[in-house]
Amino acid sequence: MKKHFFGLVCILLILAITGISWKPVSRNKSKIATNVNRPFTANEFLERYISNIYESAHLEESGLAMEVFKKAITGYLNLKGRNKLPANSSVVTVVDLAKSSHEKRMWIIDVLNKTLILNTWVAHGHGSGGDMATRFSDKMDSHKSSLGFYLTDDVYYGKNGRSLRLDGLDAGFNSHARARAIVVHGADYVGEGNIDEEGRLGRSYGCPAVSPDVADMVIDNIKDKTVLFINGNSNKYSSKYLDREIAANFVYNDPANSYIADL
Repeated sequence: MKKHFFGLVCILLILAITGISWKPVSRNKSKIATNVNRPFTANEFLERYISNIYESAHLEESGLAMEVFKKAITGYLNLKGRNKLPANSSVVTVVDLAKSSHEKRMWIIDVLNKTLILNTWVAHGHGSGGDMATRFSDKMDSHKSSLGFYLTDDVYYGKNGRSLRLDGLDAGFNSHARARAIVVHGADYVGEGNIDEEGRLGRSYGCPAVSPDVADMVIDNIKDKTVLFINGNSNKYSSKYLDREIAANFVYNDPANSYIADL
């Protein structure tokens, strides 16, 4: 009888110790561990991440250069990693002023769903050049376009109708956007008609102006804290948001990254 009782006590002790020492791994921690143990490095994962979006959204076919897209996504991930973007912000707008104004050089991309929302024409400032933008500035009354990363803000009604405010994030390159009233708005001088008549679009005072036909669509898709990146031919432009290491580490370790399953 004593032997049976002793055996029963031993079994209960083993079960109790097992119950105390075993602890389920949380869902998020499990994801993080999976991310860290992937068979490729953070930089390799970043390349795969960017390439998958680029290919899935057919951005090459639309005329967006991979190198420009890489810059835009690197900045987007830097801003995410620095908590300057809302968690649900997944739209990136690219304006490539290295292209002629008669080309569709604005792209609105849904990064999460890997889709191209819109590819359309966009004007540059008349101080930046004719068909091609070759000069850039953040100075008041320069009427030039400013390169760099912007955060979109609220919608308002001004002299150009319904418009979208922008905050420039790159000091020395576009940080005076508010003071200069650099906004997204519709303009009659943007569209195929202007290209047919003059061989190029009309020009703004520095704003990334779009056709009135798509102005509401553009504003509605990019308003309220999304990233806008304006690229151009300039060897002077630099940005702390083009830090590849921050971008790679953020996307590699992000536990909320639903993109992991695709790679």
